Amino acid sequence: MTNLAAPIDRNAAFAPDKVAIRFEGAAITYAEFAREIARAAHLLRTRHGVRPGDRVAVLAANAPSYLSLLYACARLGAILLPLNWRLAAPELRYIIEHAQPRIAFAEAAFAETLHEAAPDLPTAPLAIPEGSEDKDGPGTLDDPLLLVYTSGTTGRPKGALLAQEALFHNAVMSHHMHGMTAEDHVLSVLPFFHVGGLNIQTTPALQAGATITIHPRFSADAVLAAVAKDRPSLLLTVPATLRALMAAAGWETTDLSSLRAISTGSEPVHPALVGAVTARGLPLLQVYGATESCPIAIYTRLGCATTAPTSTGLPGLLCEARVADDDGRELPPGTAGEVLLRGRNLFRGYWRDEAATAACMQGGWYRTGDIATRDTAGHFHVHDRRKNLIISGGENIYPAEVERVLLEHPAIAEAAVLGAPDPKWQEVPVAFLVLRPGAALAEEAVREHVAAQLARFKVPRRVVFTDTLPRTALGKVRHFELRPLMETARA
Repeated sequence: MTNLAAPIDRNAAFAPDKVAIRFEGAAITYAEFAREIARAAHLLRTRHGVRPGDRVAVLAANAPSYLSLLYACARLGAILLPLNWRLAAPELRYIIEHAQPRIAFAEAAFAETLHEAAPDLPTAPLAIPEGSEDKDGPGTLDDPLLLVYTSGTTGRPKGALLAQEALFHNAVMSHHMHGMTAEDHVLSVLPFFHVGGLNIQTTPALQAGATITIHPRFSADAVLAAVAKDRPSLLLTVPATLRALMAAAGWETTDLSSLRAISTGSEPVHPALVGAVTARGLPLLQVYGATESCPIAIYTRLGCATTAPTSTGLPGLLCEARVADDDGRELPPGTAGEVLLRGRNLFRGYWRDEAATAACMQGGWYRTGDIATRDTAGHFHVHDRRKNLIISGGENIYPAEVERVLLEHPAIAEAAVLGAPDPKWQEVPVAFLVLRPGAALAEEAVREHVAAQLARFKVPRRVVFTDTLPRTALGKVRHFELRPLMETARA
């Protein structure tokens, strides 16, 4: 296999009339999909001057052309830069300036935001026009393919660079996890700008020659209607979208019998969610990983029981995992430690940030920052997430990023952001603020200030004004001392 686009061509040769993608009532066969990839590669190379190593940005909701551009980049040895359409223009501006893409493909709905973020960046519509085809290219499995920005603990996002071979190994593990074959039909509803929505089921399904149905965005009612009508065999969720499905009017009445399993990840899964899915006669598969692991690393496998519903499963078929102490030494079963990962599914490093790369790698192992234990059978139980990380509706919020924006306000002297439990979103951000002497500031003004710089889901839902923030001798905020005050922040 020369590059990651080759399996699409092979599937088109074996079954040219097999439906690869269903989208908004249209069916795209593998032969048609392979031709669109070839046209996209020619378009990138000749019209936009894309060469190996160049970045190609995409700002769009899920669509077939999104995937065509991914595989066209693989053929050319270029790098796809998925942009999160939920981000505000200043956030996009930082990523674009840091990654320096040659061209950006944008859905019309986001063109204005993209222009505000990067007025000088050449842009093109998302649709791939008819034209000449590049059926070959210089890309190889060793070339980087995806540059995915993930929120950073320093307040700025970091770009994780994933090679083509990482996606290939990730796909093999997805096939193993789901028992996935060409006969499967994947319903793909999570955003492609996250590696989960792109790589847990979507790209593995295309590599296997299966069919995928793409929804532009998640809607609980639309998912249940699609399950009833289109009869998919596999569905990927995050706990927030799974809870939304269960809260929808059709959850109890929709015929789910076509599904072999529902998969979920991105945060620890409450046993109640497992029980609610199994009560409908379906297994709930769990997958653990990170942007830096493409993301599949640890999972429960269809048909293979684990010791408890709280288990995240075993290390993947092509990924090593251990629970280790601060020095990287593996800990015995039952002892909590940090999850470390190693394998060819791991990222190549952070884009233009050698220091951050070195800080998270230890002897070839990626330090996730997550805390887990292993039981005597080797199954992993993840207990805590990255330090201070807030996961709201499946989206990562790093407090440092929100704190950085808060401190740009002239009335704010100190800021700390924590996650508060929320019945709908799992967690929401709460800001604790110390104002400058003589300053006055309304809670709504705080939210407006953050909303002008960051995505809406990062805006604090509640604001607590306090005289001081508890700090260590080194000046770090003692977040655990603020948590008892969380109740006073309830709206």
